[in-house]
Amino acid sequence: MVTQTVGLAVAAALLVYLTLIYNGLVTIKNGVRRAWSNIDVLLKQRHDEIPKLVAVCLAYMQFERETLERVMAARTGANAARENRDIPGVNAAEGLIRAGLGRIAATVEAYPDLKANQSIQQLLSRITGLENSISDRRELYNEYVLTNNVRIERFPDVIVASLFGFRPALLLEFSADEISDVDVRALMRDGP
Repeated sequence: MVTQTVGLAVAAALLVYLTLIYNGLVTIKNGVRRAWSNIDVLLKQRHDEIPKLVAVCLAYMQFERETLERVMAARTGANAARENRDIPGVNAAEGLIRAGLGRIAATVEAYPDLKANQSIQQLLSRITGLENSISDRRELYNEYVLTNNVRIERFPDVIVASLFGFRPALLLEFSADEISDVDVRALMRDGP
C-alpha cells in the first residue's frame, strides 16, 4: 500500500513536471511567433512605403531607373519570403532593399532638387523610423529564438520537445554591412 502510494505520488509529480516543461515550451514557441508577427507588421509597413518613395523619385531620377527597379524587385522578393516565413530569404532580400535605399538616399543627398522635396524627405524619414523599429524588434525576436533553441536542446526539455515536435527557429540575422550606417559619400563616389 505504501509502495503504491509512493509510486502514484512520484508518477503525479513527474506528470506535473513534464506538464510544466511542455507549457514553458509552448509559451516560448508562441513568443517566437508573436515577435515574428511584430517584425512582419513593420516589414510590411516599410515595404508599403517603398513604392511611394520610388514613385516620387521617378519624377526626378529617370537616370536612376535601374536602382529603383532593383529596390522594387527586392521588395517583391522580401514580401514573398516574409509571407512564407522564409527567414534566410528575408535576410537576403532585406539586404538588397537596404543597399538600394542607401543608393536612393545618396542620390537625394547629391541633388538639391531631390533633397528639397518634402515628400521624399518624409518618406525617407518614415522608412528610417521603420528600420529602427525593425532593428529593435529583431533583437527581441532573436532573444525568443535563442531561448526556444536552448530549451528544446536542454535535458530534460529535449525529451518533451522531441515527443511533441517542437522545432528550432531561425535567427533573423543581417550581415555587418547590412546593419551598419550607410556611407553616403562612398555611394556617391561609386555613382548614385
